[in-house]
Amino acid sequence: MRIDLTDTTSSDINKALVSARRALGTPTVGRVLTLLVVTDEEDAYDALRAAGASAREHPARILLVIRRTSRSPHRRALARLDAEVRVGADDAGAGEIVVLRLYGEVGKHADSVVLPLLLPDVPVVAWWPYGAPENPAADPLGALAQRRITDAYASENPVAFLAGLRRSYTPGDTDLAWTRLTLWRSTLAAALDQVPGPVRSAVVESEADNPSAELLARWLGARLGVDVERVVTGGPVITAVRLGTAAGELSVERPDGPLASLALPGRPPRPL
Repeated sequence: MRIDLTDTTSSDINKALVSARRALGTPTVGRVLTLLVVTDEEDAYDALRAAGASAREHPARILLVIRRTSRSPHRRALARLDAEVRVGADDAGAGEIVVLRLYGEVGKHADSVVLPLLLPDVPVVAWWPYGAPENPAADPLGALAQRRITDAYASENPVAFLAGLRRSYTPGDTDLAWTRLTLWRSTLAAALDQVPGPVRSAVVESEADNPSAELLARWLGARLGVDVERVVTGGPVITAVRLGTAAGELSVERPDGPLASLALPGRPPRPL
C-alpha cells in the first residue's frame, strides 16, 4: 500500500502508517530498527533499493530523507514537507518505507521532522550513501542514531575523508570501506594458519586512492608488525595481497574483480 501526502506533518505521517498497517491487517509493528537514509533525489532510487533489500533480512522502518532545492528563489523560501508512505510494498520487504521530501527551511530542520517518526525502543541507524558529513556524530540527523554508516569510497577524496573520520571518530561510527574487507581479512587469516613462521614483508596492490586498501595495509601492519608496501595498479579495487614468510610468498590475487586465487608457499594457486 502506498499513501502520498503533500504539505504534511510528522503527525499525519504517523497516522498514515497506522492506517496502512490496519488496512493490511498487520497492526503489530515488529521492526528491529529504524534505518535513516540521508540522500538526494539523484541517488534516492539506488539507496532505497539497497535499504529495502536489507529490510528483507532485518525488518525495519526506513526513513528516506531527501532535501529538495528549488531553482526559484521564491519557491526556495517556501517550507513544505511531502511524504510517501509504503507499507507492504515490494520494495519495503518486511518493513515500512517513508520517503520524506523536505523543501525550503524545513530541510534545515530535518531532525525535527524525523524524530517523531523513529520507532521506540529499537536502535536507530543513520546511513549516508553519498555526501556524508566529516563528523557524523555531530550532524543533527547522526545525533539521533546509535550507529552511523558512511562510505569513504563515494567521497571526492576517499583517503582524506577517512582521515577526517579518524579525527572525529565517535563510538558507533562505521565506514563501508572497512566492511568490504571482511572476506580479505578472513581469507588472509585462514591462509596464514597454514604457513609456519612469522611474516617478514607485506604488499597490498590496488587502484589509486582506494580507502579499503589503505585500511587493509594499516591493519596488516598493526597485526603483523611489518611495514606494508602499497602498490598502485589499474584495479579494480584491491587486486592482490602478498605476504613474505620464511617458507615463501603467500598471495591472494584478484586481477579482474570477481574471481580470486590463493597461492601458498610450495603449492600451486587455487581458485577461491
